[in-house]
Amino acid sequence: MKPFNFIFQYMLNPREVGAVLPSSKYLAEKMVEGVDFHNAKYIVEFGPGTGVFTDKIIKSRIQHTVVMLIESNTEFCALLKEKYKDEKNLIIINGSVEDIDKYTKDFNIPYLDYVVSGLPFASLPKNVSSTILIKTKKLLRKNGVFITFQYTLIKKDFIHHYFKHIHLTREYRNMPPAYVFRCSN
Repeated sequence: MKPFNFIFQYMLNPREVGAVLPSSKYLAEKMVEGVDFHNAKYIVEFGPGTGVFTDKIIKSRIQHTVVMLIESNTEFCALLKEKYKDEKNLIIINGSVEDIDKYTKDFNIPYLDYVVSGLPFASLPKNVSSTILIKTKKLLRKNGVFITFQYTLIKKDFIHHYFKHIHLTREYRNMPPAYVFRCSN
């Protein structure tokens, strides 16, 4: 997808897309560093957009790992389906992350090892964010990790209500620079 198309999707749905430009490869690397791809059986990505983080996940996972992508934007979802049409153990859903529990049940996914999120929590309604975080916490296995990025620290305390431990790093080589939250309990 060309940057102009991404900008157009942002202008149409700023709350949903959350950024004017796709994330950088540097942010993508920081988002997946520390993911134990050798032992992860189930990885879900919330709001993959054009697949910048997805590319890193797909290239790093072992073949039997099931990856589920949940994207609410129809254009981005169509792009992802075309881009990854030959991938095995990949589920692409055009729907709302709020229904993560339904999707995992529908596809017989008993728990999640990692959730990688590109959702713009700063622009989502509080009740929507709460629903997503409650369900994510419930679905993560005992040592599971929720990884998200935000452009500010405004939502750090909010996310901390759901996850006891937040390891925070910063990636400056992104436009704009972003904070990466690695959350666990």
